[in-house]
Amino acid sequence: MYTNESFKKLMDKVAIAKSSGSVDLSTEEDLSIAIMNLVALEEHFFFTGKKTGKDEYFDFLGEVREMRKTLLAKMMPHNEGETWCISKHLLSTTMRLIEVGTKRGHEGRKDEMKEAFDYAYRTYSLFWALRLKLIDTRSIEVGAGKEKWTVDDIVTKLVDCCNE
Repeated sequence: MYTNESFKKLMDKVAIAKSSGSVDLSTEEDLSIAIMNLVALEEHFFFTGKKTGKDEYFDFLGEVREMRKTLLAKMMPHNEGETWCISKHLLSTTMRLIEVGTKRGHEGRKDEMKEAFDYAYRTYSLFWALRLKLIDTRSIEVGAGKEKWTVDDIVTKLVDCCNE
C-alpha cells in the first residue's frame, strides 16, 4: 500500500526523469499505439491468409511481427518473468477494447461503449505501470486515508500525449 507521501516521492522521481530528458513519455505513448496496431496487423494477416488460402499473407505476418518485436524491445528492454508477453497482451487488449467500445457507441449502446473504454484505459494503465515499474501491479489502489491513488490516476498524471 502506498501512502500519499510515497506517491509524492514517486512523482518527484518521474518529474526528475522527465526534466532530464531520460523519459519521453509522449513519444513512448505514440510508440505503444503503433505496437498495438502492429499486433492487430499480425492478427489480420493470419485470418486473411487462412480465409484466402494464400500463404503470402503469412510472410507479411512474419515481417510485421519482426517490426513489432523490435519496437516492443525499445519499450521493454529489461524484462523479468513474463513481462514481455504481458506487455504485448495488455497493448493488444487495449486496442481490441477500444474497437469494441467504438462499435458499441456507433450502435447507440453508450453504456457498453463506456464500459469497454473503461476496461481499455485500465489495461493501458496496467501496461504503463509495468513499463515504468511504477508500482506493484498487483495493487489495485494505493494510498491511505481520504485520498487514494489508482494505477489509472498515476498514468493519467504521467502520460500526456499533448505535453511535448
